Amino acid sequence: MKRKIIITASVFGLLAVVAGAFGAHGLQGLLSPGDLEVWHTAVQYQFYHVFALLFLATLAHDKTRLINACYYLFSLGIIFFSGSLYLLACRDLLGWSWLLIMGPITPLGGLLFITGWVTLGIAALRNKFA
Repeated sequence: MKRKIIITASVFGLLAVVAGAFGAHGLQGLLSPGDLEVWHTAVQYQFYHVFALLFLATLAHDKTRLINACYYLFSLGIIFFSGSLYLLACRDLLGWSWLLIMGPITPLGGLLFITGWVTLGIAALRNKFA
């Protein structure tokens, strides 16, 4: 499990660096300031949860169900939250106005993040990894 978490974090981390650089250099002048801010928020939350995954890897030696659940909650949260924001930020650039339907997916990703943090807290209270 530890290896799986670290590999996932490294992939998401790599993608966050690429997305951040692309937003700072490739999308300047192509997206509105508001859409660039949405892009930046996606990168920021992706990085936060990459660090959360890396921390989680230090706890994964016990293979508890709660740690496993945190892994999936944080990973799916990155995909839903940041992924939907990347798409929403670029909808005008791509000419895909239908992407507005992605709007409800963003809060679902946020809920996955919140649930992941609550699950991590419950694991700590149960002392499953200390």
